[in-house]
Amino acid sequence: MKRTIISLLTLVLAITTYAQEDSTSFYAYLINKEYKVFMRISFHRQDIVIPGQDILGPLPGYLGKEGYTFCWPVITADVEGKRARLQMVNDYGSEDLEAVLAQEDDTTYILRQGKGSTLKVPAGSKWQKLPKQLVFVRKNP
Repeated sequence: MKRTIISLLTLVLAITTYAQEDSTSFYAYLINKEYKVFMRISFHRQDIVIPGQDILGPLPGYLGKEGYTFCWPVITADVEGKRARLQMVNDYGSEDLEAVLAQEDDTTYILRQGKGSTLKVPAGSKWQKLPKQLVFVRKNP
């Protein structure tokens, strides 16, 4: 009887730990230093409000560029384990794309662009195209 209770408690603890890790996997602040872009994401809660763009309401997240207000809001995020399928649109509403954000380990995420427009961010007075695959590192807020 004692052995059964201990086994049951161990199982409950393992399930609880897995659920907590899964729900925090896509609640993060991610940065790519090379292109000076970042992502604020909360795919499970979908409670990110873009500064200065409150009219959009709470969203799953967005991709932004350091020093600029321009961003790519994440409209939908469907999480499947350590991968999330995203639909993104630029904040003008003129371009959209599909992407996959995959968590490689505790701190590394890879964003792969799929169908649709190419991610572009401001760089001075021009637009800079981002590569189809971007590596992000999780930063503690």
